[in-house]
Amino acid sequence: MISQLSWKIGGQQGEGVESTDRIFSTALNRLGYYLYGYRHFSSRIKGGHTNNKIRISTKPIRAISDDLDILVAFDQESIDLNAHELRSGGVVVADAKFNPTIPEGVDAKLFAVPITKMAEDLGTSLMKNMVASGASWALLGLPIEVFNKAVEEEFGRKGPAIVEKNIEAVRQGAEFVLEQAGGPLDEFKLEDADGMQKLFMIGNEAIGLGSLAAGCRLMSAYPITPASEIMEYLIKKLPKFGGTVVQTEDEIAAATMAIGANYAGVRTMTASAGPGLSLMMEAIGLAGMTETPLVIVNTQRGGPSTGLPTKQEQSDLNAMVYGTHGEIPKIVIAPASIEDCFYDMIEAFNLSEQYQVPVIVMTDLQLSLGKQSCDTLDFSQIAISRGKLVKDAPPLEGHALFKRYELTDDGISPRVLPGEKGGIHHVTGVEHDQVGRPSENAVNRQNMMDKRLGKLNNLAIRDALRIDAPHNNPDLLIIDMGSTGGTIDAARVHLSQDGITSNHITIRQIHPFPTDLLKPYMVNAKKVIVVENNATAQLAGQVKMNVGLAEKMESLLKYDGNPFLPLEVYKACKELS
Repeated sequence: MISQLSWKIGGQQGEGVESTDRIFSTALNRLGYYLYGYRHFSSRIKGGHTNNKIRISTKPIRAISDDLDILVAFDQESIDLNAHELRSGGVVVADAKFNPTIPEGVDAKLFAVPITKMAEDLGTSLMKNMVASGASWALLGLPIEVFNKAVEEEFGRKGPAIVEKNIEAVRQGAEFVLEQAGGPLDEFKLEDADGMQKLFMIGNEAIGLGSLAAGCRLMSAYPITPASEIMEYLIKKLPKFGGTVVQTEDEIAAATMAIGANYAGVRTMTASAGPGLSLMMEAIGLAGMTETPLVIVNTQRGGPSTGLPTKQEQSDLNAMVYGTHGEIPKIVIAPASIEDCFYDMIEAFNLSEQYQVPVIVMTDLQLSLGKQSCDTLDFSQIAISRGKLVKDAPPLEGHALFKRYELTDDGISPRVLPGEKGGIHHVTGVEHDQVGRPSENAVNRQNMMDKRLGKLNNLAIRDALRIDAPHNNPDLLIIDMGSTGGTIDAARVHLSQDGITSNHITIRQIHPFPTDLLKPYMVNAKKVIVVENNATAQLAGQVKMNVGLAEKMESLLKYDGNPFLPLEVYKACKELS
């Protein structure tokens, strides 16, 4: 029996690949397995190769696997593009309709199943995904009742007749392949899971749930890959809590609407990807100048311009840190897990109001759209802090105005909501004095700049660095951000087997940079390797600028649109060590 297995389904976009993956993984989740998924899809509605890969394990996992055990193929292209991942003795379950063949040099068993014909005989070719699912599920020897339950949940809203036909498709696929194989394959028999169903979601869903828990009641946004699922989640959920989602005409309107709503006292967010973030830059500057809370989620994808809308990249870091003209305080934080996506949204809303600054939550496509198991969320950790929000302001005398931008020791001024008695003040995007009146006075300008820029001098978010440092003087310190941490941990297992000691730090507070926290670990390491999905080593640049020690540093970069694999990281780190 084995403790983990990797399964992939491939075909043309629009053939049901996504729904097959969803039902297959839902059934596995019901049995208590840990799952980690990766979607490869084209930037079109229909057509073009797509595949979904799931890693299944009896223990927690946070990375896709290097190899593949079972490939389900709806066309020959799926075999040709993915068969190289199959381990020796792997399995291909393919539609007999296209006379499938295994490429030369690939050691795999082929089961040609009349997937399309079976589906058509049942009434529609749309059910071929259920035939294929039943076939691959049967090879694993897993209980078919659990799979059928997942089918019922997927199609139940369409009525019992549709459910019964899909279950029959599953049965026929399972029976056909078991007859070919002579029963379930012993070499793919998974150890029993713990039977405890896990939370199973994509990062965007966790972001939406975290926003809801943080008290967000309005989202203004424009759809864009890979951020749209945040909108879709909150469209369903916010109305239940008295909130709403407004789809704006563009990202400029989304950001300015969020600023207006936050100024009025409603916790509001927006979410986008690189192209949308570019359009928001002037509005981000407005939030910084007016010291209005603003929470933005940036789900990175391949750029520049339209770039690779559906592929992995981490190339927006410099834009998030430096994108606005002029100089304003802002916070950039980077979740590294599904759990982080939830908790960091609560922290983002709190930080935005406590420091009265824009907060950008930086994810990447793999974290945003990769579906994975996660620990139970602890709602007792939720605490709402609205900072220096003044209620019952003392009455103003004569024509005096409220000192909304008062010079304070910590740089954070009192804040009132519109309509608050005694809170009248002026708001403008030009430089202003303590009550908000426009001012070009040189002394005032310097005082206001110092006030704003000094607000974040002592900022330290929860887990600014996620540290796994068992060695005092390791051969390697591996640094990363975002979704790559699990892949690095898997690579470190191989490094350890080779006698190479390593520590691992994931940087979660991107800006302001946690220099003092990181430096001691870099000093103690013999060599530092920074792993990131971009071409210009943007994270490494931040490390060099803020910490120094450039002579110790090497970069491991990948910018072909795909996430890192553990074996890639292992080989590169071994070579650099």
